Amino acid sequence: MRFAFLIPPMMLLAACGSEEKKAGEGAEVSINAEGDGGGIKIQTGKDGGKIRIGGDGAAINIDVPDFVDLDVASDFDIDGVTLYPGSQVTKVDVNASDKAGADQATVKLGFTSPAAPTKAADWMAGEFAKKGVKVTRAGDTLAGKDKDGADFTIKFAPDGANAKGEVVITKI
Repeated sequence: MRFAFLIPPMMLLAACGSEEKKAGEGAEVSINAEGDGGGIKIQTGKDGGKIRIGGDGAAINIDVPDFVDLDVASDFDIDGVTLYPGSQVTKVDVNASDKAGADQATVKLGFTSPAAPTKAADWMAGEFAKKGVKVTRAGDTLAGKDKDGADFTIKFAPDGANAKGEVVITKI
């Protein structure tokens, strides 16, 4: 199974998160990786997580309490550009497939930002320009292609005086 390399890091992550989290902290994480020989599915939330590994006649299901204490916001960047300072990732959804030689992946990140949509979009557009990454802008939505050839879109919407949004990265 081509995704077997993900098993050791997942097991290490399962051991993390022993400190208490404040209510509402942490992102929900969903990872779904499929290949011709099977797949891996990971789901986490505030009440713990599940790891499911299956393929070619074997299956492993693991319930993991308080799965992981990831700081996704500080680990996230597109070609060196991070989310607006102080942003919090609220949801991560990864779908990857390697079936019949077709390698595809989509990553979606939900986030909140402590700035209005226009201010956060202006800041990120400026950061992309500093890194030489070309983006197009329609209102408060940025779109471009990273150095690896993946398409990305970053949408900002009002959330009171602040912004909420979604990053979608697609590699086909």
